[in-house]
Amino acid sequence: MQQLRRLGTGIGWRPEIADAVERMPGIDWVEAVAENVCPGHVPESLLRLRERGVTVVPHGVSLGLGGADRPDASRLTALAERAEALGSPLVTEHIAFVRAGGPLTASPLLEAGHLLPVPRTRDALDVLCANVRAAQAALPVPLAVENIAALISWPGEEMTEGQFLYDLADRTGVHLLIDVANLHTNHVNRGEDPSKALDELPVEAIAYVHVAGGFERDGVWHDSHAHPVPEPVLGILADLASRVAPPGVLLERDENFPEPAELERELAAIRRTVTRARARATVGAGTRGGVTYAPTPPKAITGDGVVPDPGTAGRPEHAAAAPVEVPTGAEDAARQRLALAQAALLSALVAGTPAPEGFDRVRLGVQARALAAKRADVVAKVAPELPEILAEVYRPAFLAYAQGHPMSGGYRRDALDFAEHLLLAGLPESAETRLLREWWLERSGPAPLSRRPGARLARATRRVLLGR
Repeated sequence: MQQLRRLGTGIGWRPEIADAVERMPGIDWVEAVAENVCPGHVPESLLRLRERGVTVVPHGVSLGLGGADRPDASRLTALAERAEALGSPLVTEHIAFVRAGGPLTASPLLEAGHLLPVPRTRDALDVLCANVRAAQAALPVPLAVENIAALISWPGEEMTEGQFLYDLADRTGVHLLIDVANLHTNHVNRGEDPSKALDELPVEAIAYVHVAGGFERDGVWHDSHAHPVPEPVLGILADLASRVAPPGVLLERDENFPEPAELERELAAIRRTVTRARARATVGAGTRGGVTYAPTPPKAITGDGVVPDPGTAGRPEHAAAAPVEVPTGAEDAARQRLALAQAALLSALVAGTPAPEGFDRVRLGVQARALAAKRADVVAKVAPELPEILAEVYRPAFLAYAQGHPMSGGYRRDALDFAEHLLLAGLPESAETRLLREWWLERSGPAPLSRRPGARLARATRRVLLGR
């Protein structure tokens, strides 16, 4: 496994806090959402940070490495371009699927607009390993993949999260981005022991660590990235740091941004947690969830990265793990089975079809509502005119729309489709309706599509004539 440079302490760069991040003391690196960075127009704030020697890491959210399909070549190219534009030492993505359906299932392609968990099965692992290798071959720098938070569990899983991640890293040589907030989320929502997951992880594969906040409602933990980091998450960070000196630790915050001083206090708490855990590890004692224990001997860290595990001492320093070859026919069959399972789950979540057998229907309902709420929030960000025009009507109208209208593309397409849906529904004529129509016309063309075939034919004919 290729060694990575030490990153230090960082924060997620977001446009809303860009100025504050530039002024924060002790920021060694930042992470930017890859899809929000245009290689030809890198934000000035990121360029200034780079000039000061601050490392910038692109963090992808839309590749869908855990999906049944092979990674999209254009998405891989875009991720590679961002790594090169930012001079990044690595790129990161998620162990998740974000879309399903399509040719493998002979069904419409569905977009989740969110990171969904892959089943911890041999089929899913074989497909994920193949997809990770394809991504590694297409990227100019090493790849690290992140464990995700989940509200739901797949029935019939064959491995724990730790075992799944261990096998993934062992078979592909991929690095791991461990999100301790996600381990806490899975502890609350799925009863999984974070300490056991850390016991099973190949800690020498860790590239860096995410820390974030969330909130609990009705016994469900929501990984919001919009709340302060709670003590249980810092406890899991301490547990991890007692086992290995993390090459990098990063605070994530995506919305509901507090004053810069509050973010600096959270960063100080993260540094303090790691420092104290490392100090306890050196004297042979530590804390896991408030319980004193004899820690796993920590892996040593060089100035440039992680020292290879003693069990791999015979392997060349930068060699990847020996790949486990899966016959092409077996891999294709695994993709087909995984595609059908993921399409059935996503359809239940975003299209209102029946819950697949073995799933907790109550939890599926919670997840479905969470997906719809996230769609409403993101559409409001990418098209802020819609909540301004519709005011208090916007959110209930969008949530009702989302129940029967899955995403057909990205969030901007979703905003246009929602506006068109409202206009076709025959809203009473008002100032708001006129503003909505004008907004839609400016972005979509002459008029919303009519339900009447004759009107559609006339519109198509007019376009042809205008084209001539």
